[in-house]
Amino acid sequence: MTNNDILRRIRYVFDFNDTKMITIFGLADYEVTREQISDWLKKDDDPGYKSCSDTQLAIFLNGLINHKRGKKDGPQPTPEKKLNNNIIFRKLKIALNLKEEETLALLKLADLSISKHELSAFFRREDHKHYRVCKDQILRNFIKGMQLKYRPAAKPDAGFSWD
Repeated sequence: MTNNDILRRIRYVFDFNDTKMITIFGLADYEVTREQISDWLKKDDDPGYKSCSDTQLAIFLNGLINHKRGKKDGPQPTPEKKLNNNIIFRKLKIALNLKEEETLALLKLADLSISKHELSAFFRREDHKHYRVCKDQILRNFIKGMQLKYRPAAKPDAGFSWD
């Protein structure tokens, strides 16, 4: 999944409009324009499509954490220059304030069952012997589970190919 896919899906799950997206970036002390948001949300084959960088997605996810959990005093966390699915998964889990059982339940909503041990392996340090790389399928199913929970009235595959 690309950063743009993730941005589009999160926007859809929470039904954020452009103004809300701009506000969320602002919560991480980053200014974006409506045009930037629009370009990131376009389909890959659209001539106006612009790629969302790892840093820009990290800033958005930090802003989402601030939006959902409240902004902490002091300097904001430094956005990662390089993202991977494990970091994205962790930031979404933090933003939604999910416990282990709730995270597993969201995956189960998307018809994916994994064990607590498999789940915890995604959130370990990369140098830990039980660390496991979070593949696109896991992240895609987690976001699909988010959609089923937070936007249940929407059609499950509304405009997205989840494969």
